[in-house]
Amino acid sequence: MGIVFHNHSSLPAPQCFMKRACAIVCFYTVLLLSAILRLQQTAAPSPPSTSPQIAQASPTPKPSPRQETRALWVKRTTMVSPESVRELVMRAKENGFTDLVVQVRGRGDAYYDSSLEPRAEVLSSQPASFDPLSLTIDEAHRYGIKIHAWINIYVVADIESLPRSKDHLIYKHPEWVMVPRGVAAELYDTPTDGDAYLNRILEYSRVNRHELEGLFISPAHPEVKENLLNIWTEIATRYEVDGLHFDYVRYPNPQYDYSRVSIDRFREEMEKRLVGEERDLLAVQFQDDPLVYAKKFPLAYAQFQRDQVTELVERIYKGVKKIKPHAVISAAVFANEVDAARSRFQDWKEWLRMGCLDVVCPMAYTHDTDIFRQQLLGAMNHSSGKRVWGGIGAFKQPVESAVEKIRVTRELGAQGFILFSYDSSILVSDTNPNGDYLEKVRNSLNRASGVSLTR
Repeated sequence: MGIVFHNHSSLPAPQCFMKRACAIVCFYTVLLLSAILRLQQTAAPSPPSTSPQIAQASPTPKPSPRQETRALWVKRTTMVSPESVRELVMRAKENGFTDLVVQVRGRGDAYYDSSLEPRAEVLSSQPASFDPLSLTIDEAHRYGIKIHAWINIYVVADIESLPRSKDHLIYKHPEWVMVPRGVAAELYDTPTDGDAYLNRILEYSRVNRHELEGLFISPAHPEVKENLLNIWTEIATRYEVDGLHFDYVRYPNPQYDYSRVSIDRFREEMEKRLVGEERDLLAVQFQDDPLVYAKKFPLAYAQFQRDQVTELVERIYKGVKKIKPHAVISAAVFANEVDAARSRFQDWKEWLRMGCLDVVCPMAYTHDTDIFRQQLLGAMNHSSGKRVWGGIGAFKQPVESAVEKIRVTRELGAQGFILFSYDSSILVSDTNPNGDYLEKVRNSLNRASGVSLTR
């Protein structure tokens, strides 16, 4: 079969004209498309580069007065009667507060129905049916106010007035109590089931009470971690709380904890890293001085202590989220993050980086607004995208100073503020001569924003 070649010059005139017209149209169409493509390439963003880029920080959207969290820390002294609870909720409602962080575990006791810890002694005059947390939730939710269960973690008893109930953990588990370095060698081999052990810790702590809020329990003790996790999950399971709140999730100071369990666990960790003569020498020295590893490796011991607290925060966060995925997990932390991590072993920057907090509340209780600004900005810079509520020490400054700091939280774009505390706001004092602190805060903010904050 042959191939036929067509001679286009022999086509009739009309067909030849149409062919030329089509060619001209195609030519100009190509030119037009090329021009459009060049314009698009000029206006469009450059394609992603394979080389590293420096991310530009975008400004944080500032919440409006209607969106921001306006919270109050509520001490356990308010959670003692139905009347005081109802007054709390009404005052919060009337003054435009959105969230109440109510203390339900103060010193190893319960202001709720607990199967794990004794009922708070100050509730003894109330009927057994009175459940402070339950009533607060019921009353607050009627007005759309959110409730966060505030749980003190490691502090479990006051030094001067010990718990009366023999069901309290310091009597049931004295081996859980933190030991100060000054008596650690002496108590290392002392039986924990006798009065002598706890009494020695108390005696030393009372003499050296500087920056010591009470008796603390050891973050390094596995049973302590399990007990605290159970307390959190019990509350999350039994109550319709909107959130749960860490406090005292730290060591009291660098002189604690040198309990036997902490010393032994650190020694075991270090022995895995040591070899040869150094390992053998330290093992011999340990027989005479149980603190030898902590003395030899102070930086490693400090990191070991930080790790114990961080491990608990992570376990609790994950455990609660399995029960209540939408519960807000927050923490009150020392505003100076360097001091918090170095002296209190509270590495809250790491907790945020790990995603183990939803909200951080730096306790920036200073009078000085410029220092407050710096501390709040520092927390926001380390927030890893989590929310920040500026913690304001209302108990120690007049209303005008507190309002000035609230304005700073708004100016910087924090997600809210939290005042410490509701309880001080209703007491007559030099900074609150009429006991109307919250009303004055509300009126000042209403005038400033032009928007009524009253719920």
